[in-house]
Amino acid sequence: MHESVKSQFNENDKLPEAAIITAAKHLNDILSLAIKHSSNQAAVVIADTQCPLAVALTEAYRRVLPEAMFIDFDAISPAEIFAIFKMLVPSDLVVLIQSTSFRLKDFRIRIELFEQSLKVIEHPHLGRMSGEEGIYYIESLAYDPIYFHGVGHALKNLIDHASSAVVDSDGERLIFASPLESAKLNIGDYTGMKNIGGQFPIGEVFTEAQDIESVNGRVRIFAFGDSAFMVNKPEQPITLVVTKGRVTDVIDSTPEFDKVLDNIRADEGEVWLRELGFGMNRAFSKNKLVNDIGTYERMCGVHLSLGAKHGAYKKSLFKRGNTWHHVDVFAVTHLVYLDDEVVYENGAWRV
Repeated sequence: MHESVKSQFNENDKLPEAAIITAAKHLNDILSLAIKHSSNQAAVVIADTQCPLAVALTEAYRRVLPEAMFIDFDAISPAEIFAIFKMLVPSDLVVLIQSTSFRLKDFRIRIELFEQSLKVIEHPHLGRMSGEEGIYYIESLAYDPIYFHGVGHALKNLIDHASSAVVDSDGERLIFASPLESAKLNIGDYTGMKNIGGQFPIGEVFTEAQDIESVNGRVRIFAFGDSAFMVNKPEQPITLVVTKGRVTDVIDSTPEFDKVLDNIRADEGEVWLRELGFGMNRAFSKNKLVNDIGTYERMCGVHLSLGAKHGAYKKSLFKRGNTWHHVDVFAVTHLVYLDDEVVYENGAWRV
């Protein structure tokens, strides 16, 4: 993927100074407008130096958080890190800059920090993105509260009152013939929320059908998360046939996508379609991809999830111990309808 990118960048190349300047601007906006961090609150930045994007982001944070404590994750013990956390008080800030994903216990650090009422900004899996993808990632950190809050809350209002939804996939139609679950927001608006912060970049509104078995039709996907959690873009779109909320046939599949489906079936018996995700981040598109699936999930367009796992919504059909897979797939999207209203057209949200 991205052969033209590989010709311009080496994986070990440092990001240019202009990219660091841009990153610092975007991070300053995130800190002041979204996280609402102030100079009288402590800040700790824990980073590694295992990839160019992590190094560039760390330098950008040094410029916008000059008073923060900076820690090299690979040069300190877990016990020392936890001791530093214990020195912080509620509303202090911790930034995690990770080429992979930091683990100090059996669960993610962010959960422990939220339990201390600390603010958290997490940048995971940066090592999956190299060359020009690092530039795309930095672009995706741009924080426009008018756009994210305005479009995000408008979509949530429409979703929460809709009796149906349709994804028009260049002629194929995937129909959600039931009301949708109350939408969840990831738009950098933490008003009234217990936890402040999370994984960046942001930009997503997601839901699912209240009646999972009401979902029927076909949808064409141009990319999917593969078994290595990387974005896989086949040469031509794959068509999924969905019957009563299950993927019952696949047209123009690939060996890697077959492997994904086989893994789901092996653990869960059948392939459910659950999440209906509306990505909002305009730095990513069908033609501007990054390898990390958790980052690309914010792409401005529609993504769906395959597999029974979707912890945001409880369904009597699914028992927690029997749900294993949540695989993001990205729809070729011409139009999106909520009831009879077109909310997405020409690559942008119309709300």
